[in-house]
Amino acid sequence: MAGHNKWSKIKRDKGANDAKRGAVFTKIGNQIAIAARGGTDPAMNPALAVAIEKARAANMPKDNIQRSIDRVADKAAAALEELTYEAYGPGGVGIIIETATDNRNRTLPEVKTAVVKNGGRIADAGSVMFQFTRKGVIQVKETGEDTLLTILDAGAEDAVEDGDETIVYTDQKELMNVRSKLIEAGLTVEDAELQYVPNNPVAITDQETADKVMRVLDVLDDLDDVVNVHTNADILV
Repeated sequence: MAGHNKWSKIKRDKGANDAKRGAVFTKIGNQIAIAARGGTDPAMNPALAVAIEKARAANMPKDNIQRSIDRVADKAAAALEELTYEAYGPGGVGIIIETATDNRNRTLPEVKTAVVKNGGRIADAGSVMFQFTRKGVIQVKETGEDTLLTILDAGAEDAVEDGDETIVYTDQKELMNVRSKLIEAGLTVEDAELQYVPNNPVAITDQETADKVMRVLDVLDDLDDVVNVHTNADILV
């Protein structure tokens, strides 16, 4: 299984930098607010638990987290909806764009403009999604055979070493359960979230196409309403 490549690493670095500016708090807050619709107790709502852990990893203040959860009961707060768009980027790579918005009439044009101006096109619903599988993805600091055995014993579906870390894949419903077991086993979990993982990554081996793909992904990720961007591009240059 693949899906962690140059873009995944850059997203993590961007997230760390955005957190320092406070920009990421709005995006994560929207994710928490949407997840909380399924229940405000993270122990009973895995999606909320994942969003809260992401907020903590970004050093989001507790008060901000709680305010995001409280939006569920705040009738004066702008109603958020979760919308997912599909697109094809340069080189024919598939892109999935997850958004959280209080105004879809603003969000779609912004997403479409970002895609089209950077060499891509918006795709029909379902025409890109079938190329991905929704998975839990956990980033573990440790590597080595013992680490891999511990990960598999924790109930993970797969794990691959990626440089100086190990990427763990789980069934989406088992993400928080596997994460907890990894921590109990003494491993260092640096990130855990739900992602759309490509079934068959598309290798990008020329620099020009790689630069174009990275550009459209970067522009999309910088949109205020976009909470996550996924691609099947496996950028190898």
